[in-house]
Amino acid sequence: MHIVDLNCDMGESFGRYTIGRDEEILKYVTSANIACGYHAGDPTIMKKTVQMALEHNVGIGAHPGLPDLVGFGRRLMDISEEEAYDMVVYQIGALKGFVDTEGGRLQHVKPHGALFNMAAKDQPLARAIAKAVYDVDPELVLFGLAGSELVKAGHEQGLKTASEVFSDRTYQQDGSLTSRREPNALITDHEEAVEQVIRMIKENKVRTVQDTDIDIDVHTICIHGDGASAIDFANYITKALKESEITLQSIGEFIAK
Repeated sequence: MHIVDLNCDMGESFGRYTIGRDEEILKYVTSANIACGYHAGDPTIMKKTVQMALEHNVGIGAHPGLPDLVGFGRRLMDISEEEAYDMVVYQIGALKGFVDTEGGRLQHVKPHGALFNMAAKDQPLARAIAKAVYDVDPELVLFGLAGSELVKAGHEQGLKTASEVFSDRTYQQDGSLTSRREPNALITDHEEAVEQVIRMIKENKVRTVQDTDIDIDVHTICIHGDGASAIDFANYITKALKESEITLQSIGEFIAK
């Protein structure tokens, strides 16, 4: 039996600006990564997204990013290990406050965008993030790109970790995601995206843009809720996984160290 988590980044609206279709996407996913106000989100959006996730019985995670609202946290920044530690503790704490006041429990932490990609390769940065997560709550699950330094750092710190894969992104030979600046970064065909996911789950393999296979671990699958066909794809992938005898559960229900 194959069991995986299906996660989505959300709570990324800000003030009058709406990004994503959170309430609809929550009907399909098992875990929600909620923005904490640095790359997106604001206190009211955070509270409302936590409430919606609890109503749908979806696992809640903090989604800390770089302090870059204009760039949506996708631009590289030269930050120190101390800065990384402090900004991750700060953002987890902010979201945890809303989760606690609503009677829920924070399940995981998934860095966002450039911070996520930087930590995949930068060992000191990865260790700073893992320590921040552990110091806030050692029972939190740390999400990281499959095979990344962040997953390794989480293990070393004593955290539960989840190897994350992406349904709509292409992969490089070193296991990294193809940069969004490249024309072949995204997979827009639903069938192709789901075929990639099912193969990663059942065979632990993914085909790179260099046309070779690499090994990959899968605990959680990321889908995105802000595209024009986001809801259609969420519906499509959940049905396809079920038909392939793959069970969806929130990460906190099955992950082990």
